Amino acid sequence: MAKDLFETARIQELEQLVERYQDAYYNGDPLVTDAAFDQLWDELKMLDPANPILHRVGADSGSFAKARHRIPMGSQDKAANPEEFTAWTEKHPYDEYLVEYKLDGASLELQYDGGVFVRAVTRGNGTVGDDITANARRMQGVLPRLELDGRLQPLTGGIRGEVIMTRQVHQEFYSDKANCRNAANGLMKRKDGEGSQHLQVICYDGLFQNHSFVDEEEKLSWLKACGFFTVPLVICRSVQEVIDYRGQVMEQRPQLPYDIDGLVVKERFINLEDATRARPERQIAFKFSLEEAVSILRQVEWSESGATYTPVGLFDPVELAGTTVKRASLVNPNTIRSLGVRIGSHVVVTKRGEIIPKIEAVVPASEGRAVEEDVHDIAFPTRCGTCHAPLVDEGTRLYCPNRECPKKLLHQLEKWISVLDIRDFGTTLLNSLFQAHKVDSILSLYQLTEADLTPFFLNQESISKEKESLGAKKVIKSLASHSTISLAAFVAGLDIEGIGETLMERLTDAGFSTLEKLLAATVEDISAVNGFGEITAENLVQGLADNREQMLALVDRGLITVKEAASGGSLAGLSFCFTGELSIKRSQAEQLVKERGGTTKSSVVKGLSYLVTNDTSSGSSKNKKAAQLGIPVIDEAAFNKLLEI
Repeated sequence: MAKDLFETARIQELEQLVERYQDAYYNGDPLVTDAAFDQLWDELKMLDPANPILHRVGADSGSFAKARHRIPMGSQDKAANPEEFTAWTEKHPYDEYLVEYKLDGASLELQYDGGVFVRAVTRGNGTVGDDITANARRMQGVLPRLELDGRLQPLTGGIRGEVIMTRQVHQEFYSDKANCRNAANGLMKRKDGEGSQHLQVICYDGLFQNHSFVDEEEKLSWLKACGFFTVPLVICRSVQEVIDYRGQVMEQRPQLPYDIDGLVVKERFINLEDATRARPERQIAFKFSLEEAVSILRQVEWSESGATYTPVGLFDPVELAGTTVKRASLVNPNTIRSLGVRIGSHVVVTKRGEIIPKIEAVVPASEGRAVEEDVHDIAFPTRCGTCHAPLVDEGTRLYCPNRECPKKLLHQLEKWISVLDIRDFGTTLLNSLFQAHKVDSILSLYQLTEADLTPFFLNQESISKEKESLGAKKVIKSLASHSTISLAAFVAGLDIEGIGETLMERLTDAGFSTLEKLLAATVEDISAVNGFGEITAENLVQGLADNREQMLALVDRGLITVKEAASGGSLAGLSFCFTGELSIKRSQAEQLVKERGGTTKSSVVKGLSYLVTNDTSSGSSKNKKAAQLGIPVIDEAAFNKLLEI
């Protein structure tokens, strides 16, 4: 019930925001960025796909006379990334994909009677728009007559185009405006027409009563032959070709004379029935994203985390989602091989909610860019930088196999402190103790005494005066206060490859709820649990065997008490993810959930019950991901009400 009430209220809020921002956009005074508007649109579409707001276009102002369109001017569906585009193509598999620039301007219909220009109509609500004929006559690219080889073409119908301002004109005359699109929208609707001569119309569609075209390619060629400005057309014969071309255009985009915000992808066949829909289904706007950019890979560093070596690419700085980025994850050796990426490659970098952005593709060389000459293969490390053991390359992982590698032992200690959230035991102190050979295992942490710790807090003079260390006392107390933990946290703290607390909770929920049952489980037993493949199961069984003696010692000596997972409870079956500032520590909120039988997640994933944040309308990556997956976003007050149920 709480979910239904939340969704209803959120849908109503989204309707108001989308309608307000949409109308402002079509009247030349956008209030938010395209990215912010798209996020609201996507969230509404996820929560209420049939909402009528999604199937209308903005309304024009009342400053001009109205006129009806001759060509339907509905909105296109859109794909924000290659994954969404690929999903669309699975429903629309074409032998050829005709790809054009998606111009970032204002839509306009030019109407002709008997081949003579009579009217220009803005997009309006998709059926009726503003008649701005007087202004349009002054724009570049608006032809007074339809002529081929000097002969009038006596056609009656409409031609659709986009009113744009070039970057050069914007810089020279209208640099006070935020961007070319805003400036163009304002000028095209001036009552006195002043400035319209600085605008141009680029055309891409046409429909006539007394003439038909063979296909979309011929239509565009005809427009160009008449003398209209037109968009470039590229014909791709596979989905991957479209994606690769998009990468090339992203790279060329800064050098174009005008702004584009994506590509329009359509079939060769002219589908008049689809064109009459409020939102055509057989073509799509394959948009660029603020979370994507093209750069050149200059170097690869190998990040060492425990036993694992992870490749991180360094490239020329680019702007992603409002931040400057110059490094991104390459994930593992297999990713490097499958992408075919090399030092010097032009690469697509993305930042879709990731802490470290990813390199997702290599941009093929285009006509404007020859194949790179100064490129070379990425060098892989072959030996551990700490113990010098030969590294093992499993494709999905490059790692040091030496179980006694000091780096691996230290990383396990860091992981244990992190999972148990022992905040008084800082990384600096842990490193100092490790280097001094005071700790070399989890068990040794709990054998520390105040006397062992005091030299790391007080100098020799203070110790000689028999001064006590409050810091040492605090660390010992903190260790003792974190002695009762869940089985999931106990195992997650061992730093077994690929095994986190969330995954362990699935295992305990599946019946492996005690240490004894877990230690007795086979690879076959564990791989049968949802979320555990054979490799992950093998990692866990081997990791448990490696740490068996230490685990039993911690429990048998009473240093650690493993509590059983809660069964039932008011939040049983529900999962929560927390983000942003709360009135309590995040670890406390997570504990409240677990005490009531619920589970917690560190990220927004499919199947999550609630995302909890006190900034429910922010544009954070977690909020956006929740909107895409249809996951309710609630504030702390709503969360507290759920705790009381």
